[in-house]
Amino acid sequence: MLEICANSIQSALAAQAGGAQRIELCQNLEQGGITPSFGLIRRVQASLTIPVFVLIRPRPGNFVYTADEWDIMAADIEQCRTLSCAGVVFGILDAAGRVDLARCRLLIELAGSMSVTFHRAFDACPNQAQALEDIIALGCQRILTSGGQITAMQGQAQLAALVQQAAGRISIMPGAGLTPENIRELAASNGATEFHASATRPILPSPAAEPTLFDATLLETDATIVAELAAQLNLPPNGAD
Repeated sequence: MLEICANSIQSALAAQAGGAQRIELCQNLEQGGITPSFGLIRRVQASLTIPVFVLIRPRPGNFVYTADEWDIMAADIEQCRTLSCAGVVFGILDAAGRVDLARCRLLIELAGSMSVTFHRAFDACPNQAQALEDIIALGCQRILTSGGQITAMQGQAQLAALVQQAAGRISIMPGAGLTPENIRELAASNGATEFHASATRPILPSPAAEPTLFDATLLETDATIVAELAAQLNLPPNGAD
């Protein structure tokens, strides 16, 4: 399974065209991603045939949220359920870096039949072995993690340990820094079956355009990179058996 993090309708379409089996939809990928707008979710849902998981993150930064921020997350999950999204992606920690079981459990209840991924808030937990057991107890379907390191390649040993500890009770999905050049090695090193990548390239302001105060370099999914990732995992093209 190859999941691509897509931050726009263009990125979502490129991910599907390249052979992704699922996307994680967000916006503001340049700061790690936040919850996408209602309009973007609806447009992507109408345009894609592969499952769409939506990032539920009200702001960049840490994963200790105020009551107001939690209310926003809850409302966004309810909206995703209304739009028939396949899944949601979130993570809440307490001030000590432990999984906030009570508030995560309430969000999972709101998610209903949607699949739930606990995201890289897991990598901020000082005791990942305990955090893994807590997330399994919550009933999440997978954990997106780099093994507590900046990149998944640096976290290979921990990822293998997490897959072994999970023992099939939950999917450990490596992510962070995956490229066509390293994904096969990573897959062979830990026994994971789901992988997460952004497969982006920078989109620069058009050189023909007159510069403005609001020009910025953006990241966009590249279908060619997605196809190369899928090929390294020996995945069939979308629509193939």
